This record gives sequence, C-alpha cells and structure tokens, in this order.
Amino acid sequence: MMKQILCLLTISILMGNVYGQKTRSVAFYNVENLFDTIDGPNDDAEFLPAAKNQWNAARYEEKLMHIREVLLAMGKPLVCGFSEVENVAVVRAIISNQKAFKTYGIVHYESPDARGIDVALIYDSCKLTLIDSKAIRFVLPGETKPTTRDILWAQFKYKKQPFYVMLNHWPSRRGGTDESDEKRVAAAKIACNFIDSVQKANGYPIIFLGDLNDHPENNAPKLIDERLDPMITKDSGPTKGTHFYNNEWGILDHIYVSANFIGKKNGIVASSGQIHNFPFLMEEYKGNIQPKRTYAGSKYLGGYSDHLPVSIQLNIK
Repeated sequence: MMKQILCLLTISILMGNVYGQKTRSVAFYNVENLFDTIDGPNDDAEFLPAAKNQWNAARYEEKLMHIREVLLAMGKPLVCGFSEVENVAVVRAIISNQKAFKTYGIVHYESPDARGIDVALIYDSCKLTLIDSKAIRFVLPGETKPTTRDILWAQFKYKKQPFYVMLNHWPSRRGGTDESDEKRVAAAKIACNFIDSVQKANGYPIIFLGDLNDHPENNAPKLIDERLDPMITKDSGPTKGTHFYNNEWGILDHIYVSANFIGKKNGIVASSGQIHNFPFLMEEYKGNIQPKRTYAGSKYLGGYSDHLPVSIQLNIK
C-alpha cells in the first residue's frame, strides 16, 4: 500500500511533465568510468583519492549529479541502461535519496571484467513489473575464463505487454579494430543465441541496448541487424554519432528493437531513436564540438562522459 501511495505522489507531484505523457523513453548511457572512492578487489587503482587521477568524494558526487541531470533531461526514462559502472553501489547512489527517482528499481550483476566495470539497468517500478533477470557469462576466443562484461537481460511487463531488455558492453578495440573484431563477433553470437531463443520460445518483443564498441557497418552489429531493427542511425541527432574519436563522429551506442514491437499500442514509436546532444553535454575543443568528458588522460575536466546518451520512445497509453 505504501509503495502504491509513493508511486502516485511521485508521478503526480514531482514530475508533472511526466504525468499524463503518452510516451516514455527507454535509454542507454555509457557514463564513462563511474567508480566509487573505495579501494575494492577489482583493478580500480586509478580511481582512488591518492591516485594520479585524484578521484575523490567531491568529484564522485559531481559525477552522480551529472548523470541525474541527463536522466531528467531525457524525461526520466522508463528504463535506462548504463555501462561503465563499478558496482551496484554506484548505481544505487544515482537514485538513492532523490525524490525524482524514488520509484526506480535496479537490475545489476557483478561481472568478471578485470577493471570491475559492469552494466546495470534502472527502471520505473511504478510503471513496469520486473518478471525475471539474469546475466549471460561467456568466454572470449583465445581465453580460458570469462574476462569481459556479462550480457544482462531483464523481462518486464507493462500492463499486459511483456518484453525483454538486453544490455551489452562488448569488448573494446584495444589492440586494433581488426585484431579485436573476433571478440565482439563472439559477444554478438552469444547475444544472438538469446534473441533466437526468445523468438522461438514465445516471440516476446526485445529492446537491445548497449555500447558495442563497433559501428553499424561492422561485422558484429550486422549480426544483430539480421534479427532486430536498428533505431539509432546518423539521422538520430545532429552530431550523427555518439562518440567522437580522431576528429570523427561514430555510432558506438546502439538500440535495436524487434519488429513486432514497433508501432504497437504499447510498443515502440517508429523512427523515435535519438542521440542526445544537450548543450551541457558538449564543449568546443580545437575547433570541434564534442562530448565534454570527465577526464582527458589524468586531467580532470569535470564533464559528463565521452559518449552521448541515446533513447527511443515507448507508448504508455
């Protein structure tokens, strides 16, 4: 009963612009190294107060505030996936003791990534019911044990409509794009196995989110493109990309949706993919407009992330 009262108060009072909306966003955001200031068992040495980066409580709190600002600018997403979070505590810190996010729940599993960075979901528990969730762990080619981020999935229900959200952060391009390609292809094949199993078992819709460390035309994303419809393209925002590297914009942050979820009454709005370039996220550097990131090397910039957030719109009629 108390939870129901809390939900009603939050929706009707705190976010009047959300109340009565006919759509809500489903978003993804690579938050760029959201670490706490505690020395944990993972390789977090560079993000400690005494380290070269001088990652301290004030900078950590500023980072949390920035992420909340992005969430609010996106209209409080119904679901938001994060990558590059150290643990569940930092995700909880984003929403804890925040009136605007009182009704949010968390889905997180600790991954075997050497640096300890994970993926995690937050969701509005007033609107969505979490049915189930799991992490898919896998071994990359040439390795003998899991060393990369898990693929996380969660099954939700909105009214009578069940759907899955998959969250991905595929292996980086470290060592060279071509040299590391097989690792991302391996991750894509694991994701495809899950997509295929869902489509065969019950056909429930799937929303696929993540930083794939690849562009749409690369080998690994093409495997997803064979099964789901891409929602983030160069037409999704004026930057024509989500990440700026070597003076070029590229789409590394993706959202795909199963075709049976697009244009439905309680489904995804067609062509609603957005790359968000809110002015506070951007800065000019050497004549280029680019994301204002938290660090450049060990130099603290006090920005948001080196990636831009992306979203789609879900009908909630």
